[in-house]
Amino acid sequence: MPFELAQVNVARLAAPLDSPALEDFVAALDPVNAAADVAPGFVWRLQTEDGNATAVQAFEWDAADSAGIITNMSVWIDVEHLAAFLFGDMHRQFLRRRREWFVLMREAYTACWWIPTGERPTTRDAEARIRHLRAHGPTAHAFTLREHYPAPDAAGQNRPRSGQEDWFCPA
Repeated sequence: MPFELAQVNVARLAAPLDSPALEDFVAALDPVNAAADVAPGFVWRLQTEDGNATAVQAFEWDAADSAGIITNMSVWIDVEHLAAFLFGDMHRQFLRRRREWFVLMREAYTACWWIPTGERPTTRDAEARIRHLRAHGPTAHAFTLREHYPAPDAAGQNRPRSGQEDWFCPA
């Protein structure tokens, strides 16, 4: 059975979404989502009728002392295509500004995992994967791009692989 890569990314808001402090972030949502939708290897993303996922209620238990949580969840054909989009020129310019918009999280805030082709993850799935990653570190069940695992049908599926250095944003 072929597999696709699910990913979730959560962020604690530094201010309410309708505040001037997040104006640039909110303005970037539509262009970034549109770029993702046509990116090579993109399969699916979580969204409401507004075209983004800012209204999705998930991870509320993880808000801490923030203005709230937002969730991004998508499916890609593999780790390399997800990384190419995330760390490509267009998206990287917004990654560099994340500390302006979001509260720094010391624990895992992004997780990846393999799903059967055609399956779509739920926010409940995503919450379980983040909790697992926080409790156990990267495993084949929930991992990061820095230390990821091949699809279950691949050779060496239980051996982690390191992400490429150019995948990461130093900001």
